[in-house]
Amino acid sequence: MSKSGLEFSVSDHVVYPAHGVGTIQAVETQEVAGMSLEVYVITFDHEKMTLRVPTKKAKTAGLRPLAEGNVVNQALTTLKGRARVKRTMWSRRAQEYEAKINSGDLISIAEVVRDLHRAENQPEQSYSERQLYESALDRMAREVAAIERIDREAAIGILTKSLVKAA
Repeated sequence: MSKSGLEFSVSDHVVYPAHGVGTIQAVETQEVAGMSLEVYVITFDHEKMTLRVPTKKAKTAGLRPLAEGNVVNQALTTLKGRARVKRTMWSRRAQEYEAKINSGDLISIAEVVRDLHRAENQPEQSYSERQLYESALDRMAREVAAIERIDREAAIGILTKSLVKAA
């Protein structure tokens, strides 16, 4: 916790479950229905979006700091694992993948990337599989990029290396 008693400070990188990595631009006090409300102002450059999250509700909203090194290593190890594809209908699996991506949990996101990754010698993905794969890969790459202080493309390179090793 910072000096102000807040969990995050201006310019911290944070992860918001539904949107991925953002940056805290400010902590503001806003008048809402005659009450004062302190909010984190978070920008998500890749979505050109700004979100205001009440500081008191940040934890319950799932706002978290970037993953620690051990979590990143675990996520990279997950990528190297064997794909686990359930034999349920695609619509059900797609919902589960979507839920994992939006959980904001790096290891869950890594599971989606692993399960939907296709090596060059494997059959083509459907459009919706490709969309979910791209979404999960992008979410994971942005967090790895922020942690390692590299750009998204370099992070995708790291992730792809882990996936190729697995194939």
